[in-house]
Amino acid sequence: MVKSAFAAVAIAVVCSAVIAEARVTRIDMAKVERVDSPSPGAQGAIQTPPYERISGTFHGELDPADPKNALITDIQLAPRNARGKVEYVGTFSLMKPIDLSKASGVLMYSVVNRGNGTAAASPDGHISLVSGWQGDVVPTATNQTIQVPRARNPDGSSMAGPLVIRILGQSGTTAALIIPRATPSPYPPATLDTTKAMLVSAVSESPTGIKSGLVNIAGSDWAFATCERTPFPGTPDPARICLKNGFNPSLLYELQHSVKDPLVLGIGFAATRDINSFFRHEKRDDVGTPNPIAGAVRWAISEGSSQSGTFLRAFIRLGFNQDENGRIVWEGSNPNIASRVLDMNRRFALPGGAVAFYELGTEAPVWWEDWNDVPRGRGTSGLLDRCRTTNTCPKIMETFGSSEIWNLRASFMLVGTDARADIPLPDSVRRYFFAGVTHGGGRGGFSSAETAAAGCDLPVNPAPSAPMRSALTKAFVAWVTKGTPMPPSRYPTIADGTLVQDTAAALGFPRIPGKPSPENLVLPLLEYDLGRQFNYQDASGFLTAVPKVKRSLPQLVVKVDADGNEVAGVKSPLQMAPLGTYTGWNVTASGPLEGHVCGNIGGFIAFAKTKAERLASGDPRPSLEERYRSHDEYVQVVSNAASRLVREGYLLQQDASAMIKQAEASDVLR
Repeated sequence: MVKSAFAAVAIAVVCSAVIAEARVTRIDMAKVERVDSPSPGAQGAIQTPPYERISGTFHGELDPADPKNALITDIQLAPRNARGKVEYVGTFSLMKPIDLSKASGVLMYSVVNRGNGTAAASPDGHISLVSGWQGDVVPTATNQTIQVPRARNPDGSSMAGPLVIRILGQSGTTAALIIPRATPSPYPPATLDTTKAMLVSAVSESPTGIKSGLVNIAGSDWAFATCERTPFPGTPDPARICLKNGFNPSLLYELQHSVKDPLVLGIGFAATRDINSFFRHEKRDDVGTPNPIAGAVRWAISEGSSQSGTFLRAFIRLGFNQDENGRIVWEGSNPNIASRVLDMNRRFALPGGAVAFYELGTEAPVWWEDWNDVPRGRGTSGLLDRCRTTNTCPKIMETFGSSEIWNLRASFMLVGTDARADIPLPDSVRRYFFAGVTHGGGRGGFSSAETAAAGCDLPVNPAPSAPMRSALTKAFVAWVTKGTPMPPSRYPTIADGTLVQDTAAALGFPRIPGKPSPENLVLPLLEYDLGRQFNYQDASGFLTAVPKVKRSLPQLVVKVDADGNEVAGVKSPLQMAPLGTYTGWNVTASGPLEGHVCGNIGGFIAFAKTKAERLASGDPRPSLEERYRSHDEYVQVVSNAASRLVREGYLLQQDASAMIKQAEASDVLR
């Protein structure tokens, strides 16, 4: 049934008698600034051609009747202009060589993370583009934003729905109503009557949402108000709540209430599609403003990390890689450190969320090849279903690391919701796992020095992933533009025994005195009951009640060696010449979530420097002097590792040389 529905949509798109008019209608170039390459003598400088950055706004409109737009939740209930179209306006930043003859022909679109980002110059001559897409981001002078309309009932009245606000570490009497990533809630309460809402506190909460020390706070003991200047019940304020006896920072608070006037956030997908298509194909906008890169783009590639990577997965899943004229938007796409489908195409969505309780994103398929989701009864489907019917699928480079396995439920994109067998990769997908790294990789360098991770038991994991991703990105561009083969995919699998259950016996993690064990620490995959109005396949529609957990589904983790370091994937020279155990997990030190994985922060457990020190502490892992004997020998191990990665295509020579110099300058065994 799922595939038949996709096919029907594709036929409707191809056979439509009217050419859709969803497009960017106007660009306003507010600022043009020259960006020169660093001077040749600057340390680490990479020469680039002279560039200019163009910043401005883009205006667009969407036809709600176009099948390519009709799947946007609530677009039919958004206000329309005189032409019957739904309008939006966003910001953009474009970086291009001043001399377009020096451009590579590649447009690199980077999905900004929660509005943060600007276009950057490329030593390879690529044109860089970023734009606003997240409609609940608060605009600033420097970020990328988009203004989208709010949906209303056909009679013009407000639409309402459930929303949960979670409050942690709060003191004082007043708390702002904040959605994920410290963003003021864009959804006002449907009523200020506290008897129509529920506020609770809890001492602690399990990973599956079971609360201990739960207290239901009476409606008479709190108000939608601020008490910062006026005693309780304070001054009415729809953006804050006041608690009569004050907040306890050691407790978790949760507000369940009804909100109104939803933003049509799914428009952000269509706006991204259309601005990419405009800069690639159009000569000018509707008022005659020339496209500053007209004729300079032959290929387009997108990349996004974390939240931005989940945007790419949803974008492709929903079919937005086909523009209004049926053309492919991006020939290549790199979702990095992202294992969900962005929660943006539903009413009262939270695109800034991640994996905290009630934050969605694991409901739709997250695997590339079609797979039968029997445990959840969702049928056979995959991320590429829609683009396959229209022949608009991009080549995919999927990159992620250890932190995504432990903290972002990434294993189920490899093995599905039953975790019984590996899901095959399509020929158009390459996958690279960065072993033993924190979310986005660490600072690099070669040192045993420890840097505390706020709120976590273990110090910060320094192991990097960016240098390897840089090499893979260069190879990815060559694959997209020339068909040049990429280095082989490297990732853990059930078949080779490197993807295992989160038990001490299966993992093989060493017992290190005074240090936590990762056993049973992996963040569980939750199946929510989201009601009949929610489309699980597309993560679309709307909720009629607060999500309820039906059950927890199995998750797998990566097997480790005797040092506690993961055995599968791509490793940096630092990890091939380890100075300790590098983990993608850490443990929350205190508070209501004590003992849970500590955000997306990885950990580091340094090796003892000497054998005597190791024996005194009872550490089973060999010390530095037992491993390398001398500083020069350590540098040689690093050099050999870097050279091997260069030969295999996982590291650029310039990064390898820089790492070897860092190892030479380090204090390891000096």
